[in-house]
Amino acid sequence: MSRIGRKPIPVPAGVDVQIGDGTVTVKGPGGTLSHDVPPPITVRRENGKVLVDRPSDEKRDRSLHGLTRTLIANMVEGVTSGFSRTLELTGVGYRAQKVSETRITLQLGFSHPVDIMARKGIAFDVEQLGGGMHRITVKGIDKQIVGQTAAEIRAMKKPEPYKGKGIRYQGEVIRRKVGKTAKATKGGKK
Repeated sequence: MSRIGRKPIPVPAGVDVQIGDGTVTVKGPGGTLSHDVPPPITVRRENGKVLVDRPSDEKRDRSLHGLTRTLIANMVEGVTSGFSRTLELTGVGYRAQKVSETRITLQLGFSHPVDIMARKGIAFDVEQLGGGMHRITVKGIDKQIVGQTAAEIRAMKKPEPYKGKGIRYQGEVIRRKVGKTAKATKGGKK
């Protein structure tokens, strides 16, 4: 059996897990999330924990077993504590400004500012760091939407390899390239 798939999912106090016909709905202090369970996989609740079972050892069933368990565990974690992804703007003139809880404006070296509206369930937080750097935090209860929103913001101005300017994830290491070097001239102009 899958090591991940057979692990029981603990359900903390204040979280309600409803298992319906092919659907799992998780309600908690952060909100409500639901997931459609693929047909061969079954989900059951036992002793305050959620268990995910598979009917056979076929490759597709094994794959869906671990995936379904992880998605349900992420839903439980999302409605209790939520998820966040942090981005850093590095470079002269690269700025972020919070207009409202669900809207930010970015200055990324283009001729115009870029407005970003959050999807449903997503909130932005902007803080200014020393040295002209800005930090954007994307928060929400759905891990997939938080990651997708952060990836779309990063894709607007990926960090370039020479000076490292652009939008990067917090802690991301950018492999730097060496810039141009002066060629040594032999008997030519100096």
